[in-house]
Amino acid sequence: MSNLRDAEGLRMPYGKTSTQYQTEFEPATGTIWGYFNPRGTACFSLGLLKDIRAHDSQLAVNRGQIDFNGDLQKINYYVVGSRAPRVFNLGGDLALFVLLIKSRDREALAHYARLCIDNMYPRIQNYFAPNMVTISMVQGDALGGGFECALSSDVVVAEESAQLGLPEILFNLFPGMGAYSLLSRRIGMRAAEDLILSGRMLPAKQLHDMGVIDVLAKDGEAEIAVRDWIARSWKRRNGTQAVLRARQLIQPITREELDAIAEVWVDAALRLED
Repeated sequence: MSNLRDAEGLRMPYGKTSTQYQTEFEPATGTIWGYFNPRGTACFSLGLLKDIRAHDSQLAVNRGQIDFNGDLQKINYYVVGSRAPRVFNLGGDLALFVLLIKSRDREALAHYARLCIDNMYPRIQNYFAPNMVTISMVQGDALGGGFECALSSDVVVAEESAQLGLPEILFNLFPGMGAYSLLSRRIGMRAAEDLILSGRMLPAKQLHDMGVIDVLAKDGEAEIAVRDWIARSWKRRNGTQAVLRARQLIQPITREELDAIAEVWVDAALRLED
């Protein structure tokens, strides 16, 4: 425990720092800290999606290891957060959606959906590394695809002031990049449908009470809460990781399932009118 506390702050940037997705590595705990650093609106633009994919694809290829200072280092934990003030992520690129829907460009819309799934599915599968635990650190609002991204981790930590929701139904669409599958795993199909069809933004505390969020943190203390969770699970991480893998076996989410739902989303989007 003391070693983990001593490690606080001993994180080193690695990878390209000029991208919209910035990463740091903490050798003492084997933790990646990844941060959305979007240009412009804090949404999943094509640029941000490609930058995340460039980092995470190497992690998946190496089965949960990274090349750090010339050596392959095993990753125990992978935390994702945001550098945008008071925003985790606002979801899909709405301006792009409007453009592609109006132009009836089905292939481009499907390409965007596939790129989202390319990012989501490896994280749901822990980058094919059975000993890695993924953690979402939500320090601001998470809407639509941002909420889906938060749900793709094993553990969701959110600050009290964060608002999370799936507003797509309000403009006659639905969240098609994993929300149904991921929420069903956590709270059951009926509750997942109720949340999706409501379009409501809910405070983190309410979602914590519902079982959607695992750890509720005070404002400004999400990173402390993440570190506390890692410290508490450190000596029993083998058992913890095994339980999380059992969760995946009992309620598997396949790439085929995500792709098929994304196709339903594309079809639904193209039926929208002005």
